[in-house]
Amino acid sequence: MRDRVQRWVSSSCYIALRLVTNHRLLQSAMATTLPAIPAKRYFTIGEVADLCDVKPHVLRYWEQEFAQLKPMKRRGNRRYYQHHEVLLVRRIRELLYSQGFTISGARNRLEDAVQTAAPSLTPEAIRTELLDIAKTLAI
Repeated sequence: MRDRVQRWVSSSCYIALRLVTNHRLLQSAMATTLPAIPAKRYFTIGEVADLCDVKPHVLRYWEQEFAQLKPMKRRGNRRYYQHHEVLLVRRIRELLYSQGFTISGARNRLEDAVQTAAPSLTPEAIRTELLDIAKTLAI
């Protein structure tokens, strides 16, 4: 009986160790460093896929799910992404793959970030701010 328990404990420990090792390998694979974004005005969907380590069909799907992601389309419905959209794709990738958000959770997180980053910029608020700056500079 004692031998059975020892074998069971040692095999359980082995399985647990393998799970932890596989989990660490998976995390390190997900945390791959992405290449630098070149100084270009427009990127094709293939270039963005390479820069963000996702496949083009995933980018097309994300365009449907995230309202902020709207690449320009030219002849033949070819997509051209700008620099800020490549950064947005990387942020979406981070939320989904690294932080474990669902699509709807990532969408909500991005919408919340936009709302907190851009306070109400009414013309009156801008005018007041400019007058305050002018007073400060005049002194």
